[in-house]
Amino acid sequence: MSAPSTPLPVAITQGDSAGIGPEIIAKAFRDHGPLLRGCFVAGDLNTLRRGAEAVRCAGETPLPVALITSPEQAWSVPPRCLPVLQLADMPPPAPWGQISREAGEAAARSVQWAARAALAGEVAALVTAPLHKEALSLAGVDYPGHTELLQAEAARHAGVSLADMPVRMMLANEQLRTVLVSIHVSLRQALEAVTVGNILQTLRITHAALSRSLGRAPRIAVAGLNPHAGEGGLFGREEIEVIAPAVAQARAEEMDVSGPISPDTVFMRARNTPQHPGEFDVVLAMYHDQGLIPIKYLGVEEGVNVTLGLPLVRTSPDHGTAFDIAGLGRADASSLIEAVRMAKQLAGLPLHGLHGLH
Repeated sequence: MSAPSTPLPVAITQGDSAGIGPEIIAKAFRDHGPLLRGCFVAGDLNTLRRGAEAVRCAGETPLPVALITSPEQAWSVPPRCLPVLQLADMPPPAPWGQISREAGEAAARSVQWAARAALAGEVAALVTAPLHKEALSLAGVDYPGHTELLQAEAARHAGVSLADMPVRMMLANEQLRTVLVSIHVSLRQALEAVTVGNILQTLRITHAALSRSLGRAPRIAVAGLNPHAGEGGLFGREEIEVIAPAVAQARAEEMDVSGPISPDTVFMRARNTPQHPGEFDVVLAMYHDQGLIPIKYLGVEEGVNVTLGLPLVRTSPDHGTAFDIAGLGRADASSLIEAVRMAKQLAGLPLHGLHGLH
């Protein structure tokens, strides 16, 4: 009888070196060794060593940072040790809390390497530490954030256009999931993106992704755009002329979809707690802030960003680079830890290491 093969590892990108990414990564490896088994950081060794030093308490033994040369070596690194795969031509760590082209360049290279490794089947999933959009722009990257950058890599790998690789952002915690029709655009552009086609495409992507992870068809609530979901056309007609037709088409395709529902109540109805089981598995929000405010209000330290529609598993903490506290060792690693946990679950990996691996 042959021994079971070792599963693929999980790649964690280093994020912006001037932000809290490297130190929350170090905290995660230091404090949650069993969960982090089989994970490694794709980035710069000195950046991660500085992050580990930032979280070291007085009198504490430094967290070992180990150089690995291939992803599969992540499984052979002992617990409470941070494995780093050094990428080529990586800029050194930038000064804490400063926006710089070099930090944006390093962050982008880390994401691009991890995405290509996932698409090539070399890693099971990627977890992205926070990057800074202005630093990314200074580095000449044409995409405003992780989601768009990963979409471009996936489209390039598949040999299709961006339009043929539609993706959506889902934010999730233990109580609520929300998926966005549009992502990083102005509010005016977001309103223009509320079309039957975009809503229906979002519903299809959401239905397919959550059907796989839940093992059943998800109950999807669709938020209205206007106050009180338009109040029968008194406060706007988008619900009548755009959202309702998309919902009707989704139902015709046998999706479990409700709406449009007033946006000031739909998130409360979907919120799942021991005292109040949610009526829905996910809420479809019409634009970025409509969907993210309720998630972040419930606790930014627990939120996880998941990109739906990609041919790979990608999760991320639901917070930014926090330049104001970077390097002080105060950053909370909870969201990153939840992102790793969700990435492993979505990729079908064990959550607490593998027996027999040392």
